Amino acid sequence: MTEKTSLLSRFTRLLHAAPRRSLLAVLLFVALAGVVGGPVAGALDTGDGFTPPDAESTRAVEVVEKATGIDPSTGVVLLVETPGGSQDAVTAAAATLAGIEGMTQVEPAGAADDGSSALVVGSITAEAVDEEVAHDVVEAFDGNEAVTLGGEAVMGLQLGEQTEEDLARAELLALPILVLLSILIFGGRGAVLPLLIGITTVLGTFLVLMGVNQLYGLSIFALNLVIGLGLGLAIDYALFLLNRYREELVTQGPGAGAVLTTMQTAGRTVVYSAATVAVALATLAVFPMSFLRSMGIAGAAVAAVAAVASLVVAPIMFGLWGAKLARRKSAKSAESEAAAEGRWYRFSHSVMRRPGAVAAATALVMLVLAAPALRANWTPVDASILPEDLSSRVVADTLDEKYGSDSNTAVAVALRSDDAASMSSFATEASALPGVSAPAEAVDLGQNTWQVNLLVEGSSAGDEARQVVEEVRDLADVSGVDALVTGPAAAFLDQQQAIADTLPVAVTALVLLTMLVLWLMTGSVVLPVKAVIMNFLTVGVSLGVITFIYQDGRLTDLLGYTPNGGVEPTNFLVAAAMVFALSTDYGVFLLGRIKEARESGLPEREAVAIGLGRTGSIVTAAAILLAVAIGAFSTSEISFMQQIGIATAVGVLVDAFIVRSLLVPSLMAMMGKWNWWSPMWLRKVHDKVGLSEGRPELATPVAPVAPVAADEPVDAGR
Repeated sequence: MTEKTSLLSRFTRLLHAAPRRSLLAVLLFVALAGVVGGPVAGALDTGDGFTPPDAESTRAVEVVEKATGIDPSTGVVLLVETPGGSQDAVTAAAATLAGIEGMTQVEPAGAADDGSSALVVGSITAEAVDEEVAHDVVEAFDGNEAVTLGGEAVMGLQLGEQTEEDLARAELLALPILVLLSILIFGGRGAVLPLLIGITTVLGTFLVLMGVNQLYGLSIFALNLVIGLGLGLAIDYALFLLNRYREELVTQGPGAGAVLTTMQTAGRTVVYSAATVAVALATLAVFPMSFLRSMGIAGAAVAAVAAVASLVVAPIMFGLWGAKLARRKSAKSAESEAAAEGRWYRFSHSVMRRPGAVAAATALVMLVLAAPALRANWTPVDASILPEDLSSRVVADTLDEKYGSDSNTAVAVALRSDDAASMSSFATEASALPGVSAPAEAVDLGQNTWQVNLLVEGSSAGDEARQVVEEVRDLADVSGVDALVTGPAAAFLDQQQAIADTLPVAVTALVLLTMLVLWLMTGSVVLPVKAVIMNFLTVGVSLGVITFIYQDGRLTDLLGYTPNGGVEPTNFLVAAAMVFALSTDYGVFLLGRIKEARESGLPEREAVAIGLGRTGSIVTAAAILLAVAIGAFSTSEISFMQQIGIATAVGVLVDAFIVRSLLVPSLMAMMGKWNWWSPMWLRKVHDKVGLSEGRPELATPVAPVAPVAADEPVDAGR
């Protein structure tokens, strides 16, 4: 027994020996976490987390801010109704906006083509906080029906408020369903276990994120991940631990032995599971964008907290209730439960009779379903992700529909030089580039800093604008001018470049860390390789689904989103990491039982059948519960959060019902004993550093599942 195993054993004994005091400590922690971590939503960043902080477009903004003390982006845009062409409302709106602290350079900015409205734009000083200014703007124009508020600052504020509203709605929808399913699946007092672990996990993670946010500003979108994944993992781990404890109650009876065996087998599997989820999501932190880093940090934190909460709460409740947690069932339900295991057992043997054909057919179907992901078209985050009734979305849509291309500056160039003539020459050359719709001048901002605003047709981050950005950057390289290009198109190109530069490192880290954890668990180098390949197939199917739906504009009425001809790349990466992590999670559950059965002396195929028989119902039930928890994302009115929810729910269900049922047993049958192969030198290393699944003297021998002819519905509680 390793030192870590003895530590886990001592910790479990301590909790089990004093369950009431331990439960009180947990409840006090939950209360503290709720008080300190509960307000985390208001502390997180609602700004732009989709552009790297060291990107050229970001540095250009910093250069202009340093020279002028003003944020160069159009912070606030007022859309003012002008009935009969009257400008009185425009003048009044401009005066009100100019009087708000933090606003500067407030001025009219043109009228609609049909004369129905006019624009007032204003910038925000560099020292001011955009969110605070936007909040003051909203208050100042509250009740003024003639003015509609938009601009980047207002959009950021409304995006944060919409995220909080979506979270509340998702909780109201998902929690009652999860509670009902938990009662049906866990049964009796057992339904309390996932509830307590889930609350501890979510609030505990909020506490962790509140601390992390003091050091690194996290994106508010991380909260969606914490709640959905936190509840999902809590339910998964509670189901797995309770199911194993109920098995041990039958063989050992209530007492410390049953609890210790449960924690040293299922508990250790929970540790491996959490490790695979944490390392997979942590690879998102490799990317420089704040949105991805926040998702990576939050994902790793929630996985770790879920594991700790499970390993603490489970032995406490086992100690408190003991035999009362056994499922109370009639002879008929016991027969149905045995039939469920028997069906999974027989099903796995059926699959293993023709493993090559099953594996090939399953892989082919998954490749076909994943094919749409290969034609994914990347699109930026813009106002189209917002609900149509939010004012910032209304302003953006009206600008597209009723205002000419000169209503916005799509491409801005910050230049640094003390030579006015060369700046003027550069502005002339840039104005002559294809796609630029009007001449531009170099404006002296002071401190040897100049700005050139280039007007382009089409959307601010569209193909034309992106082409102009690339041409200006090429021109600057050729001319030797110190020029930095910014604007929506430049920010999007910088994001794409950052992803392309970082993706190889992130994927390599994802694969190597996942394989390392699985090697520590199994001692095999073959099983981790197969797991990674199967995970990529599942990821492909999930991403193929959101490409098929969102890029192609399907189910718009049902999901309530506005298609923009593509998918946003950062949420594509988050969805991929989530699906990969959770696929490994379920693989760990199954491999743990197969490994245990094999080490008890059973033949290879029998061990696989036993493993699937013991976990088939558990994994499918867990997948359904997790799909409900994560799928609540799909109720969000922010379209890219919908995409994450749908992709993850699809991936979880595909993995549980197809990969674990068909690919795993067929591939393991094909490989036989080679599944567990490892070079001799590596096996020696594993013997020293690897962690065994449990103490042989406490582990319960695995008996074959008796075939049962009954055909009652599967009882997922086993």
